[in-house]
Amino acid sequence: MAQANKKTSSTSGLDRFFGLTANGTDVKTEILAGITTFMTMAYILAVNPSILGDAGMNAGGVFTATALSAVFATLIMGLYAKYPFALAPGMGLNAFFAYTVVIKMGYSWQFALTCILAEGIIFILLTFINVREAIFNAIPQSIKYAVSAGIGLFIAFIGFQGSGIIIGDGATLVTIGDMTQAPAVLAMVGVIITIVLYKKNVRGSLLIGVLATYVLGIVAEFIGWYVPNPEAGLYPLLPNALFSLPPSLKPVAFKFAFSEVFENIDSIMTFIVVTFTFLFVDLFDTLGTLIGVASKADYLDEEGKLPRIKQSLFADAIGTTVGAMLGTSTVTTYVESSAGVIDGGRTGLTAVSTAICFAIALIFSPIFLAIPAFATAPALIVVGVFMLDGITKVDFTDLTELVPAFLTMVLMPLAYSVSEGLIFGVIAYVLLKVLTGQHKKVTWMMYILAIIFAIKLISPSLIG
Repeated sequence: MAQANKKTSSTSGLDRFFGLTANGTDVKTEILAGITTFMTMAYILAVNPSILGDAGMNAGGVFTATALSAVFATLIMGLYAKYPFALAPGMGLNAFFAYTVVIKMGYSWQFALTCILAEGIIFILLTFINVREAIFNAIPQSIKYAVSAGIGLFIAFIGFQGSGIIIGDGATLVTIGDMTQAPAVLAMVGVIITIVLYKKNVRGSLLIGVLATYVLGIVAEFIGWYVPNPEAGLYPLLPNALFSLPPSLKPVAFKFAFSEVFENIDSIMTFIVVTFTFLFVDLFDTLGTLIGVASKADYLDEEGKLPRIKQSLFADAIGTTVGAMLGTSTVTTYVESSAGVIDGGRTGLTAVSTAICFAIALIFSPIFLAIPAFATAPALIVVGVFMLDGITKVDFTDLTELVPAFLTMVLMPLAYSVSEGLIFGVIAYVLLKVLTGQHKKVTWMMYILAIIFAIKLISPSLIG
């Protein structure tokens, strides 16, 4: 009896802190949603060390830094902002870090980490003086709806790629892969399983779909249909161990190169340009993700504003700063957070659950790293479908609203970037409104954004 009362008290405490009842959710739903989010973004634990390892960083140290930065930033999001958004070192920016700043430009990875630290500190200042919040609020509703749909297409595209359903092609850029191969077939089976479970109102349908696809993959490997081939990105599905101690942070933590930054005027100018590039891409990737996922979760108010946005922006700003100290590239809010939202996650308890999963992964990394991309693909594809409804809220009778929304939505997957879709949408919106005599509908912040975005497109080498 005493144990039951203690459990009830604990549950009610979580309810009061996170507002579970007020948001129409419960502890079980939030935890399952958090696990789902983790499963769809756990790939970063393998990919980030590989990419930054190409820059000369210790891959083991980067693995630990990746997991710890995700834990730290996601906990801030969950406990402070109380939103179900997860954060980790972002894709794209880690590639710019390794292949452009270090390998192409010839600077050390310590120099690049110093740029990340500076970016994080600037982000904290911009968040404190409400600059990032003002940009978020200035973006029109039609584009916000389109961002949600665009992110849906984007993550679905990631799922199709990860399963081999869509592959690269020199003539047409992309084409259909070999649909007789196990990853592609199992991913489509996983999509069907997930949709059926969701239709039957089974809790955790996305997570169950991922796990079911993984188990079917193990069976396929056992009977010889799925053949591991590391050179083709096909790895054994059974982990070679259950757990391992996390590698040391010592080779990568607090490795800044201030002396290299201030070596001469060229290095100072490069430092400024590289820092601004990280800042620019991260700013609009994060804003775009927050807009899209928050829109899907119905967090935006009647004016299109996000309550507690300042706390949300602080989470990734502080996460980036701490991530640089630990030894990893820019930490940002993940579009895969939408998987947890679709699975019912509505409060910070979802984010806390995801953070705990990242912490557990530090010890049980062999298990989590064995789950292949084709197993998480069904969750990403199904979430992409669910997020498309945002575009239906755009006024299709007004081309000055529809065209910017269309560009925003379509260019996210085509350019493989949330920020690029947002850039084209904002520029188109301002131009069309001004040229059709509706300039009064354009705020001064939108004019500023359009000018900055236009410069970015005209002079990509200047801003990245």
